[in-house]
Amino acid sequence: QVQLVESGGGLVQPGGSLRLSCAASGFTLGYHTIAWFRQAPGKEREGVSCVARSDASTHYADSVKGRFSISRDNAQNTAYLQMNSLKPEDTAVYYCAAGPSDYCSGYEVWKYDYWGQGTQVTVSS
Repeated sequence: QVQLVESGGGLVQPGGSLRLSCAASGFTLGYHTIAWFRQAPGKEREGVSCVARSDASTHYADSVKGRFSISRDNAQNTAYLQMNSLKPEDTAVYYCAAGPSDYCSGYEVWKYDYWGQGTQVTVSS
């Protein structure tokens, strides 16, 4: 069964950190480009970060650049999103997704075949 499962979300104070995990089963994560998306209440889903399957190059949305870091551990079949200096506007459900592209070429939903169920991140004092 093909599955992506996110974990690591929770409640954190502004300025705090969280590390999200995205564990794959039923397929090899290393053969895919991985992206993290988020969706806040009343807003559209937006791409946050991406790591390419071909050369592990990365991309970050301007809103998280310098604060978030994406990585992958192909041996563990898991991807990560380290989030530092969190702000209230980072509050959202975070999703990981996997697609067949060689490189990070945008965050259009149709480019990603597999999706996790999401994990809630709440940044509040």
